[in-house]
Amino acid sequence: MDISTIKADKVNTTDGIKIGNEDAPVKIIEFINLKCPYCKMWYEDSKDLLTEYVEGGKVQRIIKHFDKEKPSLKKGNIVHQYLDYSNPTKALEEIDYFFAHQDEWGSLEELSEIETYVEEKRQLKKQTNELEAQGIIKEANNANVVFVPTVFIEEQIFDEHITQHELKEMIDSRL
Repeated sequence: MDISTIKADKVNTTDGIKIGNEDAPVKIIEFINLKCPYCKMWYEDSKDLLTEYVEGGKVQRIIKHFDKEKPSLKKGNIVHQYLDYSNPTKALEEIDYFFAHQDEWGSLEELSEIETYVEEKRQLKKQTNELEAQGIIKEANNANVVFVPTVFIEEQIFDEHITQHELKEMIDSRL
């Protein structure tokens, strides 16, 4: 991923699903799409380490579901509409589920089938996330975030290729 044009100073910690203590010294901002296999890789690889830091009050995750127009990611845009930004614990539980079952719902052909899947399998209802979704798209555009996942810790920008050792060192250096 070429990060030379990304503007880390244009991302914020106000929009997105916030996991963890608002006063945590380290903020990790994650632009992801639930249909992206690389986002799934990032999420699953970093989950245990980030959970440990979040539970310890050292890290707050700000997860920004980035609606993309790329045909292979549009299915993720549908699922994003069902995540409850006002209930981060429940939203994280749903993120876990949708990444774990990405092959199942991702193989559905029609976008309407995705809606039915989410409503029947998870008993979820569409949320009023349109303003948040538009804000995240605008923020991504202002910061020149093009790819998912794109992850920020302050001015450091990376994707799913970071090792757990590198991630741990990056976090620890800020504590």
